[in-house]
Amino acid sequence: MKILVCIDDTDSLDSRGTGALALEISQRILEKGWGSPKFISRHQLYVHEDIPYTSHNSAMCFEVDGVQAENLKNIRDLCIDYLERESAQGSDPGLCIVELDRLTDREGLIGFGKKAKENVLTKKDAYGMALKLGVHLSEHGGTGGGVIGALAGAGLRLYGDDGRIKGKYFVGRQGEVMTAEEILQSTNIDEIREENGKALGGQERIVLGEKVKAVLMEGKVMLLVERTEGALRDRAEWINLPKSKIRKY
Repeated sequence: MKILVCIDDTDSLDSRGTGALALEISQRILEKGWGSPKFISRHQLYVHEDIPYTSHNSAMCFEVDGVQAENLKNIRDLCIDYLERESAQGSDPGLCIVELDRLTDREGLIGFGKKAKENVLTKKDAYGMALKLGVHLSEHGGTGGGVIGALAGAGLRLYGDDGRIKGKYFVGRQGEVMTAEEILQSTNIDEIREENGKALGGQERIVLGEKVKAVLMEGKVMLLVERTEGALRDRAEWINLPKSKIRKY
């Protein structure tokens, strides 16, 4: 089976981030042979004075393929153990696990995620939706408010058109020129696309800018690019979008 694992509100301003914890959990699942974790996506939720959060109010989610029924409890117990041991003091961690094969109302989960990007929701809202959908939702410290983001993050991952992919590509190689084909063959990037435009491929040349990051779009790991300007035009026609433009995803 395929499952989604999403965690939220595990960190503080001074601690390691929720993404680092999600990565550790996914690596442990792989090491144990309980499934094949995919990339981790970061989903930005509503920032509002009525919503307590420790750093940026974003949830981290990853898919796990090939999970056997007997290992589902093992994965759940592992996640809970990590959240209870590793979450920062003062955080309000929440966990959501979705069995995708058994999810009967995909649009309901997606709708909750979209709503959480623009509205103040409550734990009651989250638990009510989780009960309706039949998904695992649990809190593991503090107020437990992270259950809202955990459920929302799972919905946004399922939606497939929201969020940034955790991690950076080609670290320390700023200014290097690569073809689209080389990038696609050497990474987990599914597609390279001009923002709101055409897909790139073959020998089209891309200069690596600062912090090469991908986004989740159309269910794919997508690298967004824009046309180069000035002196860079002589080296390549394209450059990856800078951090300032990636932030909106």
